[in-house]
Amino acid sequence: MPSPESFDEFRPLLFAIAYRMLGSVVEAEDAVQETYLRWRGALEAPNASNAGVRSLRAYLTSVVTRLCIDRLRSARVQRETYIGPWLPEPLLTDPNGDASEPAALAETVSMAFLVLLEKLNPVERAVFLLREVFEYDYPEIAAIVDKSEANCRQIAHRSKQYLQSQRPRFEPSRQARERLTHQFAQACATGDLPGLIALLHRDITVWSDGGGKAAAALNPIHGADRVARFLLGVLQKFYGNATIRSAWVNGRPGFIAFEDGVPRTVVALEMTENEITALHIIRNPEKLGRVTLGAGDGKDVHPVSAVAEEAASGADMRSGACGVKPEVWREA
Repeated sequence: MPSPESFDEFRPLLFAIAYRMLGSVVEAEDAVQETYLRWRGALEAPNASNAGVRSLRAYLTSVVTRLCIDRLRSARVQRETYIGPWLPEPLLTDPNGDASEPAALAETVSMAFLVLLEKLNPVERAVFLLREVFEYDYPEIAAIVDKSEANCRQIAHRSKQYLQSQRPRFEPSRQARERLTHQFAQACATGDLPGLIALLHRDITVWSDGGGKAAAALNPIHGADRVARFLLGVLQKFYGNATIRSAWVNGRPGFIAFEDGVPRTVVALEMTENEITALHIIRNPEKLGRVTLGAGDGKDVHPVSAVAEEAASGADMRSGACGVKPEVWREA
């Protein structure tokens, strides 16, 4: 019978499943801890030798997945009444990645992908992740979600088709990501409105999550011109004294804004080889508890220069001339 210490071998796998299911670092850690407690309880049961835990990986995966399904079902009403767009809790990642981790696994932690998963119900999400991301066999998945193998195959196929139809066909290179991120930071730092617009896809969308607890746009903002003017205006109004540090957020380039050492905003960029296609902005303080001043790659960015302030206070913010009124960034 495996010892309780055997659990640590599977902790990274369990967290990876739980975070992709729940979109929350805190809730994923709670689910992993609850899985551990149930495992210990199974070990200590009088009939432990017949407890059905002979395959530790299968047992632990089953427990954590079912816990996540239950949590998603109970959180459904809360998500429906959430103030403004809901975004996952940011997960700061290593820009160099894990050489032993498949590229497909790394891709499924991005903000865009996790937001897409929200379109699937809890069981669909579990089946898709276990099959397409973690490569479990259908008999294992069927036992975990209490569905037939045939049903699981149908669920996985439908979910995969939907998600593929919503995702870009090609991922940009690391060099392209770094180049676009640098150009984006420079355009923001100098208040270069035309230069910033040129970096943005014409149909770019910004999602901002304040959760009713921090200033944030209550609705998505669409279009390169509106997004660029919005960004420059918000930078001037809210981040003049902030320390902004570059970082990798959910496997994507991004930034963290600190005020007096306290994280206030995390931004993740989505892009093609030549354009930025989306920005995910997390400002809900309840989702920034795992972000520290030491986070990021150590490179500070100063996005609001005197030039940027002049551009934002003039063409961008004056009487809502930017096409996005200042009050679109609502104080909670």
